[in-house]
Amino acid sequence: MSDLTDLFLTGMLAYGPPVLSVALLLGALGVPLPGTLLVLASGAFARDAVFNWPLAAALALLGVAIGDSIGFFVGRYAEHYIPRRISAHPSWTQAQDTFNQKGGIAIYLTRFLLTPLAVPTNLIAGSSGYTYGRFLAFDLAGELTWVVLFGSLGYAFAGSWEVINELVGSIGGVLVGAVILGGGIYWLVRKTVKSEA
Repeated sequence: MSDLTDLFLTGMLAYGPPVLSVALLLGALGVPLPGTLLVLASGAFARDAVFNWPLAAALALLGVAIGDSIGFFVGRYAEHYIPRRISAHPSWTQAQDTFNQKGGIAIYLTRFLLTPLAVPTNLIAGSSGYTYGRFLAFDLAGELTWVVLFGSLGYAFAGSWEVINELVGSIGGVLVGAVILGGGIYWLVRKTVKSEA
């Protein structure tokens, strides 16, 4: 664990769930903090009666949702700085349309399953013109799934939550790699089919 992670874990023990909320907000903005580890730890702390679990879960959800929303609005603001030659290109328009149609799935899955892609997804959602209401609905659903799932794992495996974190991190890395590989293969096949036609 890093010194920053140790600092937040110590802060969580000393000051309670508000520190978890701040850490998750910062993580949602791209600060390299292991949010899943902190949520697992909060579940373990709840099992040991150090935390009130409903309060910890609510503050975790609040912190991460605020961080995700800030990322969304940074993307919305950055949309105005995308050069005209890019924004007028048919590929850009097609990408925006695709995200507007299917972006909810990406938002939801990157909250708890493909977490390394969450920050860029927030920026893409904002810059693509995706509505904030839809973003927030999928964001809250995904983050609630994340907090409940990993908080429950931390609670259930309180004595070995750090081991569970390593396992979850390994599985998450494999999933992200598989998604990137699958996307690359899809793109290559599609490009090959178009060039042959």
